[in-house]
Amino acid sequence: MKKILILVLFTIAVASFFYFDLGSQLTLANLKEQQAAFDGQYRAAPFLVIAIFFLVYVVTTAASLPGALILTLAAGALFGVVTGTIIVSFASSIGATIAFLSSRYLFRDAVKSRFGDRLKAIDNGVEKDGPFYLLTLRLVPVFPFFLINLLMGLTAIKARTFYIVSQIGMLLGTLVYVNAGTQLANIEQVGDIGSPGLLLSFAALGITPWIGKWIVARIKRRKVYAGYTKPKKYDRNLVVIGAGAAGLVSSYIAATVKAKVTLVEAGEMGGDCLNYGCVPSKALIKSAKVAQQMRHADAYGLQKTDPQYSFKAVMQRIHNVIADIAPHDSVERYTELGVDVVKGYAKIIDPWTVEIKRNDGETQRLTTRSIIVATGGAPFVPPLPGLDDVGYVTSDTLWEEFAKLDDIPKRMIILGGGPIGSELSQAFARLGSQVTQIERGSRLLSREDEDVSALAKAAQQASGVDVRTDHEALRCELVNGEKRLIVSADDKEQAIVFDALVIAVGRSARLSGFGLEELGIETGRTIVTDDILATSYPNIFAAGDVAGPYQFTHVASHQAWYASVNALFGQFRTFKADYRVIPWTTFIDPEIARVGLNEQEAREQDIAHEVTVYQMDELDRAIAESATQGFVKVLTPPGKDKILGVTIVGDHAGELLAEYVLAMKYKLGLNKILGTIHTYPTMAEANKYAAGEWKRAHAPQGLLRLVERYHSWMRG
Repeated sequence: MKKILILVLFTIAVASFFYFDLGSQLTLANLKEQQAAFDGQYRAAPFLVIAIFFLVYVVTTAASLPGALILTLAAGALFGVVTGTIIVSFASSIGATIAFLSSRYLFRDAVKSRFGDRLKAIDNGVEKDGPFYLLTLRLVPVFPFFLINLLMGLTAIKARTFYIVSQIGMLLGTLVYVNAGTQLANIEQVGDIGSPGLLLSFAALGITPWIGKWIVARIKRRKVYAGYTKPKKYDRNLVVIGAGAAGLVSSYIAATVKAKVTLVEAGEMGGDCLNYGCVPSKALIKSAKVAQQMRHADAYGLQKTDPQYSFKAVMQRIHNVIADIAPHDSVERYTELGVDVVKGYAKIIDPWTVEIKRNDGETQRLTTRSIIVATGGAPFVPPLPGLDDVGYVTSDTLWEEFAKLDDIPKRMIILGGGPIGSELSQAFARLGSQVTQIERGSRLLSREDEDVSALAKAAQQASGVDVRTDHEALRCELVNGEKRLIVSADDKEQAIVFDALVIAVGRSARLSGFGLEELGIETGRTIVTDDILATSYPNIFAAGDVAGPYQFTHVASHQAWYASVNALFGQFRTFKADYRVIPWTTFIDPEIARVGLNEQEAREQDIAHEVTVYQMDELDRAIAESATQGFVKVLTPPGKDKILGVTIVGDHAGELLAEYVLAMKYKLGLNKILGTIHTYPTMAEANKYAAGEWKRAHAPQGLLRLVERYHSWMRG
């Protein structure tokens, strides 16, 4: 109601301005004619005239009415340079801020609901550089100030910042025009003031904030490097620390563009993903899935059987898979590609020097123009009392430790309800272990929608996992040789007996031991970097898990391109890391894959959206394979086919998601997916049918009624 009232008042003000032809009063000719009368009134009642003039100026600016320039000239003619400048400076800034706040109050919510994702990107830019942009616009009078007021109201810039910058930015222009007003008799037209030369000077002045910003950046750069002596020449163009996904890709790119690059790795080539994460866990999941299919073979018309297997053989297969993939990431391969691979521990001594304690016992120092830190992450181990007494494995160490066992642990506790904990829980349960999965929160996979979490919990339970949500681990106990985990639920303690405890509550960045602390490089949960992945030292970059914000192998590879290109060619051009379309998959059965927004994120960010759902039990291929669990859920803006986000639950969901990732990356909507031929019968048809569900919900009913009448008429 308040918005409607404000709009009505604004409409009345504008209509009155034009109806009563008030614009004719705000002309240069009329100002000259009335100057003597204004002077007389000012001498008779100076404070009253100033107050009325101030109010008129504020209203004119706030309502975005034409005539502010003439009023500025009038201020000079009537009040003189000093008083006129003070009056106009404050009146214009106050009026502009009122217009700014009105625009924000009246239109921002509507614009945000319609262009939420784009507005968020703009807001992020305004938060960082908004004052500079605004100051530039204020210093260049060729930009309509009323338009600036209204458009800035749609952003998230603070009102106080807007007012202060406007007050400063408009001051010089105000002074020029007020001063011109003192010579009103010599002005024949407004163009006499705003000459091309003057406007060009203002335009040149407009780049002053950016020159200042560049100077500040240079000063900061000199300050951060103070106390260090820059080498006159370098041994390397780039040194990369860590041979996981980010490090491998970074060094590969550097070698491809013929840079001299050294890759340092103390452990196994391939990093966590190959040796402890993605690869071994997927190999385990496959074995567990086959066991589950054998157990439920009657669903396919076959004789079901309880799988008999050697746990040692299963673990050996996992290590064989790692060995088969390892040559892709080996020292030999990367050496052939032109990378100098050094096995050892690297430490950054100064911004251009890396010391390597090699595994062969030698110490090597290299000078380099740029450094990329890609040291990855490690499982986080919570400080549970008694944990060391009972013993535990993490999602990294279990592959070596379990490979030593003849049989699978009979009773296993998996601590953690995220993707890693859920994948391991289901896999080990399917292989016959009595698995208890402990999650402190109220549901598994808390980043997903509630219906997805519920389906995940049901899938875990169907696989034999005892899921305990809202259970907090308190301590571990060893009682008469029996290992126990004490948990709290509903304000009561209970003991869970186990033979093996797997910690899978998340991962933390590897930050210590690489010289970051000594150089004063800022770290939090990860290394703090800017948009181009540079640290506080412009030649030292970070990529992968150690940089965040996503701990996915494919994101590490994605970041590696930006880090390496910026490190090698940043003096010519830099590229901001792009996180707009990031997919991920949780490899439980059925798989859960997502890209972009889900429902809970859209609600949290107050983004208007519609939800379209296609159930897998309607898909022919899913029915044929008895894989009808799951759905395709697509979020779109109201009435539009633009894809805001997709969640797929079902067999091969990770592969099915790729079509939507491509569509979002290149701004293809659901109509394009619907118009694409999909092979029958495939699981990928689910994507087309989801698009069809959206289309059906948005069919033009009015047009269809007319077409129905046409067909009826054609039948006679």
